[in-house]
Amino acid sequence: MRRLLLQNSVYSLIFLLFVSCKTYKLTDVKPVSNSEKTVENLYFSSSEDYVYKCQMDIYKNHVSGILILKKINKTAHRVVLTSDFGNKLIDFEISNDDFKLNYVLPDLDKKIVINFLKNDFQQLLKKEYPVTESFENENSKIYLSKVDKKIYYLFFNKENGLLKQIIYTKNNKEKIDFTFDAKKHIFADSIDLQHKDFKINIKLFQITETE
Repeated sequence: MRRLLLQNSVYSLIFLLFVSCKTYKLTDVKPVSNSEKTVENLYFSSSEDYVYKCQMDIYKNHVSGILILKKINKTAHRVVLTSDFGNKLIDFEISNDDFKLNYVLPDLDKKIVINFLKNDFQQLLKKEYPVTESFENENSKIYLSKVDKKIYYLFFNKENGLLKQIIYTKNNKEKIDFTFDAKKHIFADSIDLQHKDFKINIKLFQITETE
């Protein structure tokens, strides 16, 4: 049954590669002068382990487990996903420009699945963003960052300065929406990752908090 569910998910992913997503455009904002040259996502900057309950919804299939992220040097993290019973599902090391697969469960060892996880975590763990333009609305300071054909919109809460959302676009199409709930700059209590071109949603909930 598990193998069938994974195969169905892979076929659905392949099909939706041909489905375009909506063009993204900021609304109800006003431009402001650039006061920042770069902004950062610091939620994974601690050397302590980040441990989350992980829930993945891939179309009608639901997968849950434990996700452990650990910073192993200035630019790279190790990511391990296990089942709720502690069986390892996937283990990889990742940075902005490198990816090393240490282990993957045979049922998950599909190129499109690996590429999907690689891309999602490269975007989630990206730390520094050069600022191209700055905007604001009633609740947020918004920074636009252009990197090649990729554009990121980073929303920081005006009251506490915490990063609350990143919208990742490519070729002007919205790809992934990351939403964070946090009380401190270095740790997000929960993370909601929604694909806009696939029916995929990943939710992470705090298990142990880093100091």
